Amino acid sequence: MSGFDELISKVRNLMESPVRKKVDERIKEFENVEDKFSELCFCVLTANSSAEMGLKLQENLGNGFLNFSEDELREELKRHGYRFPNRAGYICHNRKYVNIEEILKNFSDERKARDWLVKNIKGFGYKEASHFLRNIGYKNVAIIDRHILRLAERHGIIKQIPNTLGRKEYLGIEEKLERLAEEAGITLAELDLYLWYMETGKILK
Repeated sequence: MSGFDELISKVRNLMESPVRKKVDERIKEFENVEDKFSELCFCVLTANSSAEMGLKLQENLGNGFLNFSEDELREELKRHGYRFPNRAGYICHNRKYVNIEEILKNFSDERKARDWLVKNIKGFGYKEASHFLRNIGYKNVAIIDRHILRLAERHGIIKQIPNTLGRKEYLGIEEKLERLAEEAGITLAELDLYLWYMETGKILK
């Protein structure tokens, strides 16, 4: 059995287990996120950190993403043990896009929307932009983080983890994951949750 087939088999096994209910519930939650700007800030803060830390900050800072001064926000990030307090500046810069939901409605294709996010949202690369889109209900972009890269390398989906993940490399790996999702009969959003569960035993966001 090839690594690709083995991975498909593992995903299908999870789809027939209690994990499926958790995945379905999480996807519904993504579809119903009301505060899109808070989710954007969560994705800025999670980069090179952890989803757990992002969740903690999102929960504790609340309206501070919009209302704190840059200095206040920086101090709050420090107080919560966040390693990159200067991202307070990113969040303040991104407040000009507080109407992000309306902006995204201008794009008929979510990958074009992602290109726009990468160019305009401070702190976003392709992974962060994909993470944000998935977390607000979009289904057809892949979140290629270190967990997914390790799993893909181990199963021969990619030959080796690239040193840098520019647009070309990102889209190339995304195409391979898209094939995997099609074979399993699920979206890339669902596939990410299953693969992340395989690597971490958790279903977060």
